[in-house]
Formats: sequence, structure tokens, C-alpha cells
Amino acid sequence: MTNHVQTPENNERLKRYFTALERISGAMEKLFSLKKPSIAGESFYTDRDLSEKLKISRRSLQDYRNEGRIPFIRLGGKVLYRASDIDKLLDENYREKFR
Repeated sequence: MTNHVQTPENNERLKRYFTALERISGAMEKLFSLKKPSIAGESFYTDRDLSEKLKISRRSLQDYRNEGRIPFIRLGGKVLYRASDIDKLLDENYREKFR
């Protein structure tokens, strides 16, 4: 009697299984990386997230905070922006095209 260990290298079915598992794992990592921090049901942007969303530098965000143009929360050394505040700010400053 010989013992034969099944591995992905010698078993096509196992190989497909592990390939699918890796693909699902990668997709889940991508989804979780896109998730914004949430506290009490409210979503928040970090400095980096918001600067990428608005296509502005983090330095510009700091200027907006210093000028009181954008609401924010400072927890320790971390700056957070409520998603609802940012959505409201964008809606209030929306301008129709001129034509």
C-alpha cells in the first residue's frame, strides 16, 4: 500500500480550488480597503481618503480646516471628516453650468 498525498501540484481540482480561494481573498481585501471608518453608524473620511476623493492635496485640506471652510473632528493626532458633512458641503457649493 502506498501513501499518496494530494497537493495542488498533482491534483487539478485542488489547484482550481486554491486559485478560486486566492481570487476571492483578493477581492475581499480590496472591498475592505475601500470601507471608510464608521462610528455609531456615521462614516468618516481620513485626511488621505478625502484628499483623494476631492482631488486636492492634504495641505489644501489643512488650509480649509484653518480657514474654517471645512468641518472636521480631531481625535488625538488624527483628523476625521464626517461623510455627511462633506456631502452637504459639496451639495451647498454645487453650481449649474452657465449655458
